[in-house]
Amino acid sequence: MPVLTRLIPSPVVVDIRAGALDDLATVLADQRLSTSGRIAVAVSGGSGAALRGRLEPQLPGADWYSVADGTLDSAVLLADAVRAGHYDAMVGLGGGKVIDAAKYAAARVGLPMVAVATNLAHDGICSPVSTLDNDAGRGSYGVPNPIGIIVDLDVIRSAPKRFVAAGIGDAISNISACADWELSQRVTREPVDGLAIAMARSAGEVLLRHPGTLEDTELLTALAESLVLSGISMNIAGSTRPSSGACHEISHALDILYPKRSAQHGEQVGIGAAFATFLRGDREGSGLIVQTLARHGLPVTAEEIGFSEEEFTAAVHYAPQTRPGRFTILEHLDLDTSAIRDAYSDYVHAVNS
Repeated sequence: MPVLTRLIPSPVVVDIRAGALDDLATVLADQRLSTSGRIAVAVSGGSGAALRGRLEPQLPGADWYSVADGTLDSAVLLADAVRAGHYDAMVGLGGGKVIDAAKYAAARVGLPMVAVATNLAHDGICSPVSTLDNDAGRGSYGVPNPIGIIVDLDVIRSAPKRFVAAGIGDAISNISACADWELSQRVTREPVDGLAIAMARSAGEVLLRHPGTLEDTELLTALAESLVLSGISMNIAGSTRPSSGACHEISHALDILYPKRSAQHGEQVGIGAAFATFLRGDREGSGLIVQTLARHGLPVTAEEIGFSEEEFTAAVHYAPQTRPGRFTILEHLDLDTSAIRDAYSDYVHAVNS
């Protein structure tokens, strides 16, 4: 009997613990990551630069590159800079913007990439996607997933709490995204990948049910692991489908319509997930998401992140245009602005009751 299986792209090293950065050189000496020790390290101007002095003595064979921001231009400049360096691998050290830029640059020059996260704001630490600002606003670019993931929980504890909490919103939004995918299967007969859904939904459910706070090692570990699993679920699916549904469409619409006022990605998709779940008629599920977001200090209404009812209504109405061909509860209901406004008013009433 033949053994039928499939190969799933995933990191060869995942190191999530306090003090993980102390062993960065040992991790990078793994022959699967680097054979000569020639490493290009991309750092942000903030958290990554602050760690450079600590890490530079560990990596004598590394060259360091500063990444100005999370734009496509910066990612292309980084790729051009490292192209002639004859490196074995690239390390992205910092928050989501520098990691996304490093993933894109590494893909452009054909290098494996190691993500060293200094906060846990979203699942980009392991996803096969780089989200970068461009002249048209913001774009998502397919890239290989990182070959290594390093999360030092001591470093995470020193990150702004708002950034860490935002990662909880992003992970929990998987629950809504998976529900949207299953809705599409029922209505449009879109194929679903059961393994991708199981992994993505489990990553969200762990945080939905976790009793800990942002001060607890157990919660931070669960969050980091959930973000890694979320990224792997996208590799399994071959798309962002298990982690991106109406919740992300709403967030993308807010970014496009109000680019100077957008909040943290995880904050926006958390609200989007709670509202989309409410639209699906799952009041209990929406309430659980709202409770978890609020417990970690995350916003649960658009007003809490600076958007009026009218602006949020406009964003929800525009949201399906951000992902043409993707079927979610928004496409299924096809609500006009008046119906969206009424539904959001009902949602806010439920939140406050």
